[in-house]
Amino acid sequence: MRRFAHLPLWLTALCFACTPTPNALACDAPVTVCRDPDHGSFALIEGNQPAAVIFDAEADPAVRRVVASFAADLERVSGQAPEILQDLEAAEGRAVVIGVVGQSPIIDELVEAGKLDVSGLAGQWEAFRLAVVDNPWPNVSHALIIVGSDRRGAVFGTYDLSEKIGVSPWHWFADVPVEPQSDVSITAGSRGDTPKVKYRGFFINDENPSFNDWAHKRFGGINSQMYEHVFELLLRLKGNYLWPAMWLPKAFHVDDPNNTVLTDEMGVVVGTTHHEPMNRAHAEWTRQIIDDFA
Repeated sequence: MRRFAHLPLWLTALCFACTPTPNALACDAPVTVCRDPDHGSFALIEGNQPAAVIFDAEADPAVRRVVASFAADLERVSGQAPEILQDLEAAEGRAVVIGVVGQSPIIDELVEAGKLDVSGLAGQWEAFRLAVVDNPWPNVSHALIIVGSDRRGAVFGTYDLSEKIGVSPWHWFADVPVEPQSDVSITAGSRGDTPKVKYRGFFINDENPSFNDWAHKRFGGINSQMYEHVFELLLRLKGNYLWPAMWLPKAFHVDDPNNTVLTDEMGVVVGTTHHEPMNRAHAEWTRQIIDDFA
């Protein structure tokens, strides 16, 4: 086992929809995975070939990251990498479109043409909607639209589909295997979700020695390379909030300045732990005092 042999004890998760969702066997629910292609209106994977994934050229970094992550999930399931496109002219046949309402010209065009209903979505907190659209563009016969009310909504909607096609949020940390599938269909219609709790996430507490030793062995420290995997797990579980490791002594924002950059790129909110003021680690205050009086 190259990572954790079991779920790590340092992890506490609070999220609004963490109940595992198995691949749907009944094909009567809207926009869900159906293993019987005769009942599906959108072929996400057909003969091991996944549909193309489309996003806007000016998409938010969090959307860009989840597009790449979802494409990797499609490859894990189908065995083949999908096309990733930013130009509708290059798309043919089947396509998955990922974006944010009001920020995606591709999606907004469908709304204006009356082909996509996003009523009630704009302005919600981290909400998402998935919809199958027939003949959205002359060169695209079927499209699956994943649209968020904001960037995290788009991320959550995408990872919601990833889990339904068989990619566990724990595929990396717990080596949960992905079952190969040559054909995956998505039923017609529209569905969506929105969180019931505004902030949901992890508190990495008392991380020494196990978590700290593991991070140093794998990544050279508790740094942005390590947090990238933690953030992906957090978002796949539909969480949005992190209290970072802070013991003996660590300072999230200054130990690795890329930590701060990464949180913004992935759309994660970073707060403080139980005793630290103004979003700064207590280690920062200690270091500053030492410098001031040296």
